[in-house]
Amino acid sequence: MIRHAPKITNTEWEIMRVIWARHPITAFEIIERLTAEDPSWHPKTMRTLLARLVKKKVLDYEPHGRVYVYEPLVTERQCITAESKSFLDRFFGGALTPMLAHFVRQRRLTKKDLEELRSLLDGEPQNEPNKKGKKSWKQ
Repeated sequence: MIRHAPKITNTEWEIMRVIWARHPITAFEIIERLTAEDPSWHPKTMRTLLARLVKKKVLDYEPHGRVYVYEPLVTERQCITAESKSFLDRFFGGALTPMLAHFVRQRRLTKKDLEELRSLLDGEPQNEPNKKGKKSWKQ
């Protein structure tokens, strides 16, 4: 894995979410999943975006004959961390308190939200979401 996650576009995020959830995964499987959710996706566009993600060093692939099998080079967490920092820097000058205040004012927090925030602020360990098991790709 690389240390710094490069900036990826919203469209590339959609592709990466499929890859993070199901890697290793073939280009055909990625195309199949995305077009099932949104038929407006075009296979040629997706292949172009996959090539762009490889060039950005977000993805790697291994050819198996005419089939390409993709693996992420960065984790979803690394990309979320990079995007979060970029967002915080751009809109709130890197300051966390004004950002939190903004979102608290914009949305009503549930009791559960408040409990989770208190737990975080008190330094208590948080439960990580369940990770989906990796599948192995077989030709």
